[in-house]
Amino acid sequence: MRLAVPAAAIGLSMAVLPAAAFAHPELLSATPAAKSAVTRPTSIVLNFSEDLVAPLSGFDLVMTGMPGMADHKPMPIKGIVARAKGRAVTAALPRPLPTGTYILTWHAAGADQHRIEGSYGFTVR
Repeated sequence: MRLAVPAAAIGLSMAVLPAAAFAHPELLSATPAAKSAVTRPTSIVLNFSEDLVAPLSGFDLVMTGMPGMADHKPMPIKGIVARAKGRAVTAALPRPLPTGTYILTWHAAGADQHRIEGSYGFTVR
């Protein structure tokens, strides 16, 4: 019977902790969207489920294919400055993206500062 009291106390303390303490940011939407085909985008916007810690959130973009180049090696796109503010990570591109395929790899951290990562592809036509 002595074990029931500590177990009940632990259960009660878990019930009253804020749910946000266990949550992590989730990617809700993105422009360009995953698996989309777009025309020469000039910005990238990622929207998350909670406020982000700016210094711990951002993304990288890599061109993985270019029309007419069968052996195109992945090429990181330089000059993108991704900024996190509130629930979004945004970047104005220095110039429209050229035709090709891309992989966007993002990372985000919420209030608990636990880094969450993901990636998706899209095509520029």
